[in-house]
Amino acid sequence: MPSKKIHKILVANRGEIAVRIISTLKKLSINSVAVYADNDADSLHCRIADEARPLGSGSLKDTYLNIQKIIDLALDAGADAIHPGYGFLSENADFAEACEANNLIFIGPDADSMRLMGDKIRARQFAIENDIPVVWGLVGSLEEIEAQAAALPYPVLIKASAGGGGKGMHIVDDTSQLHLSLEQAVREAERYFGNGQIFVEQYIRNPRHIEVQILADHHGNVIHLYERECSVQRRYQKVIEESPSPTLTEEKRKAICETAVNLCKKMNYNNAGTVEFIVDENQNFYFLEMNTRIQVEHPVTEQRTGIDIVEEQIRIARGKVMGYTQDSVMANGHAIECRIYAEDPENNFMPAPGDITLYHEPKMRGVRIDSSIDRPTTISDSYDPMISKLICHGKDRESAIEITRNALKDYIVQTKKTNIPYLQSIIDNDDFIENKIDTSYCEKHQDELIDSMIKMRDEIKKEDVVALFLFYDFNKKYLENKTIDNIWEDIGYWRYNMNIDVEIGRDAACHVRTDAANVVFHVQIDRIRRKSLSCTINGQTYEVMLSQNGGDINKVIINGMTESIFVSETNDNNYCVHLKGLDFICRRNDELNDTKDYSNTENKNSDLEYHSPMPGKVIKVNVKEGDEVKVDDVLCVVEAMKMENNIKAMTSGKVAKVFVKENDKVDVKTILIELAL
Repeated sequence: MPSKKIHKILVANRGEIAVRIISTLKKLSINSVAVYADNDADSLHCRIADEARPLGSGSLKDTYLNIQKIIDLALDAGADAIHPGYGFLSENADFAEACEANNLIFIGPDADSMRLMGDKIRARQFAIENDIPVVWGLVGSLEEIEAQAAALPYPVLIKASAGGGGKGMHIVDDTSQLHLSLEQAVREAERYFGNGQIFVEQYIRNPRHIEVQILADHHGNVIHLYERECSVQRRYQKVIEESPSPTLTEEKRKAICETAVNLCKKMNYNNAGTVEFIVDENQNFYFLEMNTRIQVEHPVTEQRTGIDIVEEQIRIARGKVMGYTQDSVMANGHAIECRIYAEDPENNFMPAPGDITLYHEPKMRGVRIDSSIDRPTTISDSYDPMISKLICHGKDRESAIEITRNALKDYIVQTKKTNIPYLQSIIDNDDFIENKIDTSYCEKHQDELIDSMIKMRDEIKKEDVVALFLFYDFNKKYLENKTIDNIWEDIGYWRYNMNIDVEIGRDAACHVRTDAANVVFHVQIDRIRRKSLSCTINGQTYEVMLSQNGGDINKVIINGMTESIFVSETNDNNYCVHLKGLDFICRRNDELNDTKDYSNTENKNSDLEYHSPMPGKVIKVNVKEGDEVKVDDVLCVVEAMKMENNIKAMTSGKVAKVFVKENDKVDVKTILIELAL
């Protein structure tokens, strides 16, 4: 096969995989074209691509699944090739053929391979014909399957022939459940895949899910990049993947990898693919299916081998010989991937789309993040709720687990709900640590894992949270390396009010709540120095001092214990304290204007002029000239003596003049806002 030139590639996908592919294109100096539906116009993959083309609005069929529209965009952009990523059109044989028909290189396998492995019944039969081990199975109509009901080796697993992602799958324990399960499986197969064909196979109890990463070129070379274990799943969806498998012996590892290579050789496969197996308690392995695309969990393999799989996909698609032989593939250490989802583990993992108000990735050695975002954004309910993938690499499994544990604690995604606390529960669970897992691990341990999440939160002393919050609040200018505007800011508001009330919300998802469920702590400020704080809460003294100023994440020592904290302001002027991987809303209830009416002081020249309570800086202006306001509307916010002070209207009226703007320095003589009746 002659080598082909590729100067520009259209990425027919979105989210983290589109970002991932574009990053390799930049490394290879290949121009990238992103595509986007209207609600993705400001997405990260569009912003980092060399150019972005709109798919318009509508359903997935109108946008990311619209073959003709994507082909037209690629041709109009002058692209040489299309990379489909995973999901969407990545295993669509018609799409691959449409690319070929339009002289576009499809970066993936040929259409025949997709059709063969995309039909689980055909794939199973192909494996049998080529001496690849499979579990006992039965193919036929509902009537034919039910006719043999009594002879089935229960438990059995009903699967959709064209299925994937766990949809249409049902475990049946005995004959009495068979009829209803078969009917439901057919309905789901027709609804999800447009193909009601199903089959039944023996269900392996306590199985492991282990897969082998394959690369194959057009010159007959097929290699494996070793295996990944993906046994930690919820609702048949992978949650945590790792490599190498902590289950297999070296003998079985060699056998399962060679079997995957042999399967690909028999079918003349090319490009990247993953051969998946079910492994029983005796390490007997059976062919499950083959995914003819790049996998979500491919970074696990990349971190162990150092091989850029996307780069190899492009090399193979160009017709070149792979850059590696089997002997040159070296796998080092242990890698673990956690999928970060916007979902609620306590509510059956229901997706939790909505606004992400703060996003901060952990920055530490051995950690890689493949993410779809880099700043506050909105998670749409139109797509899969996966936000990112956390991949941690260590010298062995124990160190990889420890790196993952620490990274999850420093991973901050402020939104309705994420599965980060759930992932922490798994990583800390003894059965996971001791590799006592199988594909039903999450189901078996669901109550235990949820209880562990709750326990993690309850074990954090709220007094610690209060002390850390106040330390940040009094020292944020130093922590954020900001200049001190005047002596009052350096002295601090605490000298005027030694008693401070701090309210903590009970909502773990960082939503502000003002109901009676919140807890108020009364704090006595004992001493404040630069980058240190001493206070008394519920009769106990708390000494806090800065250990390391790390920018976003600061390390502090509280009563002799070192903690990593992140404190940020929420959209409604409260604060979120991130500690040990959990979020706590905090609010000070001692604002100056709550204790004294600074809109009616001697500094005020009339009922319609509003001044700063003391020297400070304007941080927010909420009104403009001509606006109608009513009593208690916040006209502007002045930061003075380390406190934010809401300047409220004392009467209804119209804004006659705004004398200040954000970041202006003001004193008690400065008129901020003037109203007219």
